[in-house]
Amino acid sequence: MTDPLLAAALVGVGGSLGAVARHAVGLRIEGRRSVVVVNAFGSLALGAALAAPIGSAATLLLAVGACGAFTTFSSFAVETVSTARVGEGDVAVGFAAANLLAALAAFLVGSALVGAAV
Repeated sequence: MTDPLLAAALVGVGGSLGAVARHAVGLRIEGRRSVVVVNAFGSLALGAALAAPIGSAATLLLAVGACGAFTTFSSFAVETVSTARVGEGDVAVGFAAANLLAALAAFLVGSALVGAAV
């Protein structure tokens, strides 16, 4: 893709969709669980999008924009630190480890599923 304005627009549109989807999940699932859900599902979708032969425009829209806005490192950091600050260090470590492992495993599954189908 050579047009930087189009690239930015695709990322922006995808980001808008991802942010709205993230907010919707947060309305249904509260707290740490929502963070794990969005990061795992977003990583699954990202793995699938990057493994699929969808072209650069769709990659910008879906992988960079939508998945980037849907997943949430900032909420992950806030939940981890706030849990540790209230004296639940073991829960914070478990949450951090579970979040990371779930996201990595989901990315690999998404990538493998699409890779096997292509």
